[in-house]
Amino acid sequence: MALYIKAAEILQKAEMKQGALKTLVYDSKFPSIKQLFALVCETQKFSSILQEIIESTKLLKHTKLKMTLAKVLVYDLLIGQGLKCGGTWKAKMMKHRPRLQAELARMKVRRKVSRNEDLLPASAQQTPGDQLPRYVRMNTLKTSVEDAVDYLKRDGFSYLGQALKLDNLTLKNKDFVMDLHLPELLVFSPKTEFHDHFLYKAGHIILQDKASCLPAYLLDPPPGSHVIDACAAPGNKTSHLAAIMKNRGRLFAFDLDGKRLATMSTLLLRAGVTCHQLANQDFLKVDTNGPQYKDVEYILLDPSCSGSGMVCLRDDSAAHPEEEKARLASLASFQLKCLNHSLRFPRLKRLVYSTCSIHSQENEEVIAACLQQNPNFRYLLCKCTSFLDSCQNNVPFHMLSQCHPHSICLFFSALFTFYLHFSFNLCVFDQFLCEKSSWDR
Repeated sequence: MALYIKAAEILQKAEMKQGALKTLVYDSKFPSIKQLFALVCETQKFSSILQEIIESTKLLKHTKLKMTLAKVLVYDLLIGQGLKCGGTWKAKMMKHRPRLQAELARMKVRRKVSRNEDLLPASAQQTPGDQLPRYVRMNTLKTSVEDAVDYLKRDGFSYLGQALKLDNLTLKNKDFVMDLHLPELLVFSPKTEFHDHFLYKAGHIILQDKASCLPAYLLDPPPGSHVIDACAAPGNKTSHLAAIMKNRGRLFAFDLDGKRLATMSTLLLRAGVTCHQLANQDFLKVDTNGPQYKDVEYILLDPSCSGSGMVCLRDDSAAHPEEEKARLASLASFQLKCLNHSLRFPRLKRLVYSTCSIHSQENEEVIAACLQQNPNFRYLLCKCTSFLDSCQNNVPFHMLSQCHPHSICLFFSALFTFYLHFSFNLCVFDQFLCEKSSWDR
């Protein structure tokens, strides 16, 4: 029963937008992470279908279950591989199984479909060709790309060289390639499993999506620099920054969630990061003129957001328009406060602002408001490339969030730089693409 209780807890947090689904799962430290992640993802995918069945059969009234727990139990009972619990909970669910099965059957008849998957909205019915590749970042603090590739080849994987076009990312079985744009990123077929692999356990590889690698890549702090990761947990971007810095300099990492920070500490230890200083602190309360931050020149700001650009958090069910509007307004207000606060560090040279959101309220509108409140900054047009076809170069400011397909993970990154004058370079990247914009040095 522990599996279902933990899955329900994570679903509840995800529905309240308290974090990305994958992060919540891995932060849980559940003994069987893979099993938990699969259950949570599949339950969330069928969430609206399960809720309709539960409400039609009045299951909550008869069992006194909470909705999220009922969803995970009904999913495994009707759609998954069968209940994996025993005792009174299984007895209760088996008692109501005939009614639940009958309601599922009636739903299929009403919608004129025969498979459970056909009940899902079209956008949620992914074919194998729509699945995202598995991205793996080489941790250059512990290994080199060449050594990791050699190890993987000896382990039975087949290296096909560097990808030259997007078609090269359609991989099968144990084939893998080097990414088109990021040389420290290897690409494997979807669902390739690494959590039990030696390279992962030893911290030689980091399981990190390409989109998540782009902010640190854009910030590009040189070795010996002083850097802030403002909203750091769970720590993949922090470890990436440390690798770019070659573990030389000072890397200040802040997060308000103590549990996430503790998990992050373990991740950084495994990755061999030594230049960091963790702080369980609200970044907005950090004294920008504090003596310890007098040499900070680089900041990565990845604040809390809606997570709407992440496939595993994508929710196509219709939210109440007013509630959604209020939620996005609250997030955007927080994001703008963080961005304005970041720009107050006296020696700041470069800042990357990123979200995993498709909403302009959290992206362009935050940037526009920041520019209005900080007139020493200006916006420079940038180049961006699309996953399916190239966007036009010099993308109009108001179109950046709309130039990528919504069937892939999206990351929004804005680059602020300071030279003789302030300048601003805005880029939008998705799971498969990145053309690093040029800037004057």
